[in-house]
Amino acid sequence: MEIKGRLVKILPPITGQGRNGEWKKQEFVIELEGTTYPRKVCISTWGDKVNVESLVEGSLLNVFFDVESREYQGKWFTNVTAWKVEVVEDSQQTSSTASEQSVPTPPMPSIEEYDADEAPQAKDDLPF
Repeated sequence: MEIKGRLVKILPPITGQGRNGEWKKQEFVIELEGTTYPRKVCISTWGDKVNVESLVEGSLLNVFFDVESREYQGKWFTNVTAWKVEVVEDSQQTSSTASEQSVPTPPMPSIEEYDADEAPQAKDDLPF
């Protein structure tokens, strides 16, 4: 599966010792793009599959992930595990700055250039 969102927070890494050796879990939170209401998703990575430390908060990400649910003592737990993360260039920010730079602003006329005879006359239609 794939999801696109803005990186909100990088959580501290969690390490531990298991029967197969040491393990590392890193979690980060993204806010989904293109939704009516802000929705945040906490995503996990295991081992060194994704270098989360190199990501910058506020950047737009494309996250490829798997969803898995499992039962433990009658309760169900769902994990969202990323296996690939791509940083996406923010097209809105790039296009807005490019359009602002490429569209020239027409100069304002000076007082000497303004001719009062050519100005439209205001219609006085007030009742008092």
